[in-house]
Amino acid sequence: MAEAAARRAVAELPLLRAPAGPRDREGWAERLREEYRALIQYVENNKRADTDWFRLESNPEGTRWFGRCWYVHELLKYEFAIEFEIPVTYPGTAPEIAIPELDGKTAKMYRWG
Repeated sequence: MAEAAARRAVAELPLLRAPAGPRDREGWAERLREEYRALIQYVENNKRADTDWFRLESNPEGTRWFGRCWYVHELLKYEFAIEFEIPVTYPGTAPEIAIPELDGKTAKMYRWG
């Protein structure tokens, strides 16, 4: 059931067609516009469904992203800083997301792991 919901959520987002990464200056500008459009649509969909769970912003080049994410469990809201950098080989290589506040809290919570 979760897989079907994920498929519906992805189907509502605009496709990203520009294959460029940060190394390709002209193509990267177009890819970044596509990324922003998809991100804005995703946030709007989440707000409409009352499943909003993050805020993000990027540096002017669109290569470093940072913000806050949160999770509500048993009526308690847990909020964390979140950050990631777009690798130069993107979109072929996925970014590695870091939640610095959780780094080293347990054996399963460590950066770049």
